[in-house]
Amino acid sequence: MLQFSKYQGLGNDFLIIEGRHGQLPSTVLSPDPAWIQRICDRRFGVGGDGLILALPASGDADLRMRIFNADGSEAEMCGNGIRCLARFLADTDGETSKSSWSVETSAGLIQPCLLEDGSIEVDMGRPLLQPAEIPSTLEFGPAGLPQGEISIGRATLAVAAVGMGNPHMVVPVEDLDAIPFEQWGPTLEDDPAFPARTNVHFLQVHNRQQLEIRVWERGSGPTLACGTGACATLVAAVLLGLCDDVAEVRLPGGSLQISWTDRDGSVLMTGPAEAVFDAVLTPAFTPADCQGLELVHLQQTQPSQPQITLQTDLSIEAESAPDLNTAYQEQEFKSEFQEPAFTSHAQEPTFTSELKAELPELFSDQRDITLERQEITAQLAEPSTDQEPFNPEASKASEAQEPTNDAEKKSLKRVQNFLSGTSLDSLLKLASDSLDKRSRDRK
Repeated sequence: MLQFSKYQGLGNDFLIIEGRHGQLPSTVLSPDPAWIQRICDRRFGVGGDGLILALPASGDADLRMRIFNADGSEAEMCGNGIRCLARFLADTDGETSKSSWSVETSAGLIQPCLLEDGSIEVDMGRPLLQPAEIPSTLEFGPAGLPQGEISIGRATLAVAAVGMGNPHMVVPVEDLDAIPFEQWGPTLEDDPAFPARTNVHFLQVHNRQQLEIRVWERGSGPTLACGTGACATLVAAVLLGLCDDVAEVRLPGGSLQISWTDRDGSVLMTGPAEAVFDAVLTPAFTPADCQGLELVHLQQTQPSQPQITLQTDLSIEAESAPDLNTAYQEQEFKSEFQEPAFTSHAQEPTFTSELKAELPELFSDQRDITLERQEITAQLAEPSTDQEPFNPEASKASEAQEPTNDAEKKSLKRVQNFLSGTSLDSLLKLASDSLDKRSRDRK
């Protein structure tokens, strides 16, 4: 199974896979487009606008980012994606995290910075305004960027092109609600004037400090937001004389603050990004050579967090040791599930009445077993007169009780299935709540 995290920025959502330690196999480093399409499918997979890989840097940067669209094609850059990556880095590295990072991308070195209010500012670099840089066959126009007209049916649209490491077409319109968005979007994405295809942004100017766009994203279709697109739109609007060099860009998923105060300098983008959930892909959704990678990630990025060891006797132990017990990998029941399993830090699990009745007894039994093991450990420290040495494994085996009838087996199986699909934090909280209740009941 393969661990991933899902993050979103203004509704533009991404699956992020940790690979900075060089642990990812080739099937993930160079993923099959069909696999990306499958996991990004919103009905038959996890769902997302794209996949982001956090990888070791090839030079002096902190890391390298590869980003793939939902159709499996690779993108040069993504503004919302890199904000999500920065938030992921801050969350994953915890107290040791930096507040800014240098990230290698196909569009060059990008530097996101985590601000005190939790938003993320990204130096997006200098916009590309020469046709060959974008690339586009539109001619360089009098406004200082590629301009032209494109006909779709009876409509003739004035368009402009800007590169932000990836190509963008900006189309000013009077009213966003009046355009045939679903028709124009895919047609313009594949227009011959953009040999690498293009992102398309329909722009309505509300005033000189407020722009609004609808996004047709290359390789993904309609999306709620596009960071590079918001930057490209502001650059085009400034050069066309439609807005000031600092403005709010409204998108369907929210707003971004974009500034371009130095015509020879970088565009700055500021906006939110947040975690949605952490999860693992089941074997049916995972490349064959990825077994155990999610456990490696947990060990490397969360060494101080309580961990759960699921043993074959269904005992549960909270541990603080940095190494993760490999018994978790050996559970046969993990291969029985063929749908993605998700664990969320933002939502509490839902328990059936049967599990609510069974789990407190399970955790209580485990506490009693733990106390007995502590007593045995203390006895081992004392001089022994036994002729044969004490065998703790034999004692441990004697504690495990095999189910004696079908009802007990079914009950154990329900608990087993529940444990396989529930987050570590949720299990620990449930155990703690159960012990607290038993303590209150005794008073």
